[in-house]
Amino acid sequence: MGKVKLEKALQEKLSAEEKIFSPFITAGDGGLDILPERIKFFEENGAAVIELGIPFSDPVADGPTIQAAGSRALDNGTTLAKVLDVLEKTKLERAIPVVIMTYINPIITFGIEDFARKCAEAGVDGVIIPDLPMEEESLIAEALSKGHIAFIRLAAMTSPTERLQELAERTEGFLYAVAVTGTTGARTEHDAYVSTFLQKLKTYTNTPVLAGFGVSTGEQARALGEHSDGVIVGSKIVQLLHEGKLAEISQLMEESRSLKV
Repeated sequence: MGKVKLEKALQEKLSAEEKIFSPFITAGDGGLDILPERIKFFEENGAAVIELGIPFSDPVADGPTIQAAGSRALDNGTTLAKVLDVLEKTKLERAIPVVIMTYINPIITFGIEDFARKCAEAGVDGVIIPDLPMEEESLIAEALSKGHIAFIRLAAMTSPTERLQELAERTEGFLYAVAVTGTTGARTEHDAYVSTFLQKLKTYTNTPVLAGFGVSTGEQARALGEHSDGVIVGSKIVQLLHEGKLAEISQLMEESRSLKV
């Protein structure tokens, strides 16, 4: 299913006049054995897609909260291969699409063709690679396409218009709009330019535009959701999972989705 499954799931939310909510969780934080349970929790609480971060020793896009989660996961012995094995063994237990966020180094180490094949076998629906520039996408784009896996691009506020337009045209599944200038992490507020940035991106593509980085409250999610198709919440979710505060996560998700399309 892959890319088609992801596209269908997102469109179903929008057709139901709901904003898309995607939680980011770090695979292996708390142990890989609880990963299927966590995926099921978010599925039951109305998430449209799960963004699953693969822990890496040099996570250039991640702020301190996700870095700490990655370190805990690495200490637990989490690897890309082990995560894909768990996803493959449990793929029939989940209906929600799963998108992997990883860096290019682990993919090259794994083997690009092997990575794409294993992702397809594991039921992975999309891949995000934050440190792979558009000019180097040929390294992996064909392999992902053969596996029918969405190659999701990121769009930054610092990029020129022509580059944003090309990223918007190339992206698959959704366009990941980076709503801050910097790494991931909870923010008290977003730059005033963000709304204009998101509105501009939506004119460049018919693919859903999801805003991520720095979203930590329902209020922020609703504010960004006014100008996008939904949000990705990472650091706040990762922290609340680490603290075992599932009720607070459920409340955050409900608040974030309360704004109708």
